[in-house]
Amino acid sequence: MEWKTIRLEEIGSTNDYARDIAQKSPEGTVVIAKRQTAGRGRKGRKWTSPEGGLWMSVILKPDKPDPRLVFVGALAVLDALAEFGIRGWIKWPNDIWVGERKIAGILTEGRAGEFVVMGIGLNVNNKIPEELGETATSMARVLGREISLEKVLSALLKALEGWYRIFKEEPLRVIEETRRRTLILGKAVKVIRDGEIISGRAADILEDGSLLLETPSGLKRIIHGDVSLRFF
Repeated sequence: MEWKTIRLEEIGSTNDYARDIAQKSPEGTVVIAKRQTAGRGRKGRKWTSPEGGLWMSVILKPDKPDPRLVFVGALAVLDALAEFGIRGWIKWPNDIWVGERKIAGILTEGRAGEFVVMGIGLNVNNKIPEELGETATSMARVLGREISLEKVLSALLKALEGWYRIFKEEPLRVIEETRRRTLILGKAVKVIRDGEIISGRAADILEDGSLLLETPSGLKRIIHGDVSLRFF
C-alpha cells in the first residue's frame, strides 16, 4: 500500500479530520498530529495527546465494514513495539498494554460501505500525567531513553500494511494471532457493559471478534465492553 501522510502541528482529533476528508482521499491516507486537543478513545473518553506521542489516523476502504479491523491495528502496534524490544499484549478489544500499564489504544470509526478510519494513539516520548502514572506507560519510560518518532511510525506502517493484507485475504488468521497475543484468555475477568458488570472466565475470542465468557449462569458472548482483570 502506498501511504500518503498529512502532517499537522495541532488538531482536535486526527480521527475527526480523517473522517472529514475520507470520501475524497485515497486508501492509505495517514493523518498525523504533533498534538491533539480533543483526542478520544472508545465511548468518547478523553485521550491525553501531548507532543512526543504518535497520534495518527489511517483511512482504509475495505469491501465492507468489519469490527475485527481493530485487531489489525492492535497487532501492528505489537509488531512495532517488538521492533524496539518491547513486548506488549492485547487487552480485548482495543488496548495495548506493556506489563500492567496501557501504552496504546486503537479506535475504528467510519461510514458503512464507504470507509473506515483507524485511529492509533501510542505513547512514545510523551510525559505520562501524574494521575495516570500507575495505569499508563510510554516507550521511552519502558526503555529509559527517547526514541525516534519517525522510526516508530515507519515500523508501525510497515506492520499495518502486512496485517491489513492478511486481513483482506485470511481474516481468521488475524483472530488466531489476536488469541495468541492476548493475556486475558483463561483468566478471571469482569466486563462492564452498558452499566452491567459481568464476571467470569475469558474463554475465547470468537471468529467474529467477540469475547466468549464463562459465567456461573453459562456462556455469554460479549460484543463490546470494558474488561478488567487481576494481574498474576
